[in-house]
Amino acid sequence: MEIRARYTLIGLFTLATVAAAFAFVYWLNHAGGLTQQSLYRARFDTTVSGLLKGSAVLFNGIRVGEVTALELNPEDPKQVTVIMSVDHKTPVRSDTKVGIEFQGLTSSPVLSLRGGTPTAPLATAADHQPPLLTVDPDATQSLTDSARGLLHRIDGVIDENREPLKTLIANINTFSTALAKNSDKVGGILAGLERLTGGGKQATAPIVDLMPVKKFPDIPKIPEGQLVVPEPDVVGSVFNDQVAVVTTTGDRSTALIAKWPDTLSRVVQARVVQSFENAGYLKVVGRQPDVFKADYQLLIDLRSFEIVASQSPTAEIAFSAKIIGENGQILGARLFSASVPATISDEATAAEALNQAFDKVVSDLVAWTCKTA
Repeated sequence: MEIRARYTLIGLFTLATVAAAFAFVYWLNHAGGLTQQSLYRARFDTTVSGLLKGSAVLFNGIRVGEVTALELNPEDPKQVTVIMSVDHKTPVRSDTKVGIEFQGLTSSPVLSLRGGTPTAPLATAADHQPPLLTVDPDATQSLTDSARGLLHRIDGVIDENREPLKTLIANINTFSTALAKNSDKVGGILAGLERLTGGGKQATAPIVDLMPVKKFPDIPKIPEGQLVVPEPDVVGSVFNDQVAVVTTTGDRSTALIAKWPDTLSRVVQARVVQSFENAGYLKVVGRQPDVFKADYQLLIDLRSFEIVASQSPTAEIAFSAKIIGENGQILGARLFSASVPATISDEATAAEALNQAFDKVVSDLVAWTCKTA
């Protein structure tokens, strides 16, 4: 009898322990654990896919409770009532909005409580039901629904513009084909633009020079007066210190890049003075002296000093010259020009052609000046 009584007590104790454990679990799930909880409702008019019993409830990003029940409305199949248990200290007010958020791309959705003005009253129960919170109109729009709607709109735009898009693709194909066929020309254009804008690696332009004339035709006499040769004026297509290379239409060409040792007007002035000295006319200076007056002035206007790039390139030099007496009277005026076949394969041959043309016009200039002055 004592053994049976002992087994009965053990069995009763075991049953009581199991019952207490179940009661504790029930209390944790329904009474809110160790803190006092408040129940709230939210009514959704569309699907709440992924929301489960036990899903977290967040208030401004902080977890304050969990979903305790999901109920369908028998009278309106579109409606879903969500009951949530929230910490009673959470400031849920009458204007607090309920939404659904996704924590990451693959995680389950959670209920999100947002907003509520400090002056709004706390949410209160009605008809012995938990307070009913306002649902955000966009609360039930899931990521899938948003993506699907966006794809539908994109598809509509593409369908409405099918022909223009087809034409655009065809034009792009035509342009890329033409670009591939003319890749060499495009490369040249880009290289020219790079040089024009000063970009990329700057190549140093080689320097070429003019040579004074050393041989002259018979000169009857050398004038006694002093001759001044001012710096020539520049007109036309003379590019400062650059060796001018132009097309047949007068546009600048990049077929050859070279420079003079100084501006072209100063180089011409110096070589003209040296040419007169080589002819025996030693009373020649490049500018007006300060100590005495000049007897004559030789005024030169450069009109062209260039290489014309064509099928048969030529070196072209032309200028006008005037001899002015002491009293300002024009004693003589003449145009000088020369055209010499040129080769623009390199800077040296182009400079040689310009020197040949320069030799012709300056030898004539020296002889004419000695005869006229």
